Amino acid sequence: MAHLTHLTLPTFGKVEQQPAIPNDIYRQRMAKLTALLQAQRLDVALVYADREHFANLQYLTGFDPRFEEALFLLDQTGQALLLVGNECMGYLPDPALGIKVEMFQELSLLGQPRGASRPLRHIFADFGIGAGKRVGCIGWKYFASHSGHALIEGGALALDIPAYLADLLRDLTADRAHVVNATALLMNPVDGLRIINEPAQIALCEYAATRTSEAVFALLQALQPGVRESDLERYLFSDGLPLSCHRMISFGEKARRGLASPSQNRAKLGDTFTTAFGVTGALTCRAGAIAAHAGDLPAATRDFYPALAHNYFDVVATWYENIRVGALGGHVFAAVEQKRDAALYDFAVNPGHYLHLDEWVHSPFFADSKIALPSGALLQMDIIPISRGPFCYINAEDGVVLADAGLRDALRTQFPDMWQRMQQRRQFMQDVIGIALHESVLPLGNMPAWLLPYALDLTLAFAR
Repeated sequence: MAHLTHLTLPTFGKVEQQPAIPNDIYRQRMAKLTALLQAQRLDVALVYADREHFANLQYLTGFDPRFEEALFLLDQTGQALLLVGNECMGYLPDPALGIKVEMFQELSLLGQPRGASRPLRHIFADFGIGAGKRVGCIGWKYFASHSGHALIEGGALALDIPAYLADLLRDLTADRAHVVNATALLMNPVDGLRIINEPAQIALCEYAATRTSEAVFALLQALQPGVRESDLERYLFSDGLPLSCHRMISFGEKARRGLASPSQNRAKLGDTFTTAFGVTGALTCRAGAIAAHAGDLPAATRDFYPALAHNYFDVVATWYENIRVGALGGHVFAAVEQKRDAALYDFAVNPGHYLHLDEWVHSPFFADSKIALPSGALLQMDIIPISRGPFCYINAEDGVVLADAGLRDALRTQFPDMWQRMQQRRQFMQDVIGIALHESVLPLGNMPAWLLPYALDLTLAFAR
């Protein structure tokens, strides 16, 4: 059972040089998508991306749009074409990848020049999109039935790309049924390409997780009554990694709006706080009370909050103890649901999900899920409690990777320093915090399972 104890968060260290994804890996990813096109009898994949929805395109090519939208075309033969706007012409993938690039200025911001581009119809036709061809559109979301109930009509014909693209593709192929949603090829929770990660991608995400976790720890060290939310934003440093979401810091009643950006709001003794920091490849979140002990809390939560916090940590520990290569998502869901005290709080969303360049890819954690967690999966421990009593909040989010014996050997060989950090984090979680981890669970960040309910005492954390 959860109890509070005095413990010191160790210094696990971090790599200073950001790991790179070699071009060979991008080539392999494009080849895998080409093979899926052949298997699905799709002639062309069209990948749509913008600043917010960048991850599928960056996964395939290393390129993420800046300011603008972008389109990537790939056919069954491996022919590849990237369409970008004016400003991205100076920010392109490595030419060694062999991706042809063409400027299509309607991807640019309004008011910029439009006179140097061919019509999109001609570009698509020259790429081979015509009558009888089948096109798989990859955006960032596909629409599945839930318990036989579909919220979006159309099934595979429901697209999440702009209408001007959908309309043109349907006209060129001369058959509406030939233009389908293929986002699941990359993002479905069973065998989507982005679910299983190579050692180099894991190393990049570990690099990111050390940055987000150490930044949140620095913020917690500076959190005191009287400080403004905006004063603390400076501690959420990314070392140049792009953000995967906006920075979040909230105190008091504003913490009810957990997704809010920092404001001029000042912290008060007894306030609830929440903060989250996400970059490409990682997100760290912590929430709790701006207090040194339960006596600093308002009378309304003085008894309720400690009970919620203790049970929440037991749920978190249960999640960690049940994940492993081969575990069923439904088994993990059932274990944490059984541990949750339903009189205290509900889960806001799924208890955990897949993690990648974007913070949420998909989730295998739902009731009766038969999805087996694979080796190479990046998972986010993301369990959000919604109080059933007076408003109060506690939360912790951190990432792990699941690795079978073969992948563990590869990580140990290719990234020995990272491997040592992972082993030190495992030892801390097991020997100090008391969470029994399966050998396939490798923590990514530098605050592994470290959860303090009272932010003004950084030595007082939960253990089992």
